[in-house]
Amino acid sequence: MLHTMIDLFAGAGGLSEGLREAGFESLYANEIMPRYAETYRLNHPGTVVESADIRSVDAEDVRSLLGLEVGELDLLAGGPPCQGFSINAPTRSEGDRRNHLFREFLRFTEEFQPRGVMIENVPGLVSFQNGSTLQAILQALEGLGYHADVQILYAPHFGVPQTRWRTIILGFRDFAEPLAAFPEPLALAPVRVNFTSRFAGRNIVRLPSQDQELPRFTSVKEAICDLPVLANGEVGAEVKAYVGPPENAFQRLVRTGSPGVLNHEAARLSAINLKRLSFIPAGGNWTDIPDDLLPTGMKRARRSDHTKRYGRVDPDGLASTILTKCDPHWGAYFHYDQNRAFTVREAARLQSFPDSFVFTGSRVEQYEQVGNAVPPFLAAAVGRSIARILQNETHQALRATG
Repeated sequence: MLHTMIDLFAGAGGLSEGLREAGFESLYANEIMPRYAETYRLNHPGTVVESADIRSVDAEDVRSLLGLEVGELDLLAGGPPCQGFSINAPTRSEGDRRNHLFREFLRFTEEFQPRGVMIENVPGLVSFQNGSTLQAILQALEGLGYHADVQILYAPHFGVPQTRWRTIILGFRDFAEPLAAFPEPLALAPVRVNFTSRFAGRNIVRLPSQDQELPRFTSVKEAICDLPVLANGEVGAEVKAYVGPPENAFQRLVRTGSPGVLNHEAARLSAINLKRLSFIPAGGNWTDIPDDLLPTGMKRARRSDHTKRYGRVDPDGLASTILTKCDPHWGAYFHYDQNRAFTVREAARLQSFPDSFVFTGSRVEQYEQVGNAVPPFLAAAVGRSIARILQNETHQALRATG
């Protein structure tokens, strides 16, 4: 059974990709960045994709365009900037205007009155303004008739091979127990919580139950070892062949429907970075580089600082959080046994994008799209859980009217 959805602040479409895998059909997406919208449109050809400032978009016009009645949409999803939101704050702020874009999400919620809403954000939302912003969001949803709650989910618990946390808010119009809509972890992984994890007097990080017997996390090597070997700076064919058949369930899943390996080109490292890299073993970092080869600013750093910088990733561990650049100065973005940085496709694999998902634009723009995305495997896990709730509510409603 397909469920309908809309994706606001959609980026390149990581959230929509995961929700599609969970049985949701994206009817409309809004993304202000033209290149991101282009990637979204390419990978979701049946979706109405609008690249415009959400503040200029009439929600009623969108609903009319889609032919939906009020209350008919199943899910309104998105990642609106929430920091700075306040029930009593003015619509326009003297500071960062993005702080009040969450009001636009509420405006669409009020117009469509979807059965459910899903909001994703960074873990820092929980501690921002001592939790008052998050509290204001939940109160705003309650004011629109939604029972809402919040959890922080860890991407490796859902098959994503990188250390990434996301704050997820779920709200439902006709379901009074939103906590039951959050997915249970599917895998075990090493956990380090370095952010505020308590809200309203309770721990909101969802961890595996102690009595659960779960498989281990997907490692970096398990995620990318079937991709073609590249030399530093090598571009090669636009579509490359896999090095062999898939070696595990992760590879089989992400390779489904793909003609081969796309977006797999090696950026050219400078001579000095190649020399630095020659001293770094798998799992090592900048502390393995001789002092005379270190960047000037890092020569003064304590050995305990910046431990991920100039890192060569541990093949049997998790990748660092994939950012908008696979720049070695930012973290552990060197391949574990090839003398180069991660390609866009490797970064996309570590974000759990399928290989059939194509990124458009320059290589810099492609890295940005990957790094800013919600990991599809995480989105899919949440989506399957939401779909279960929506189906149960539909069945109960049918029984009540029958």
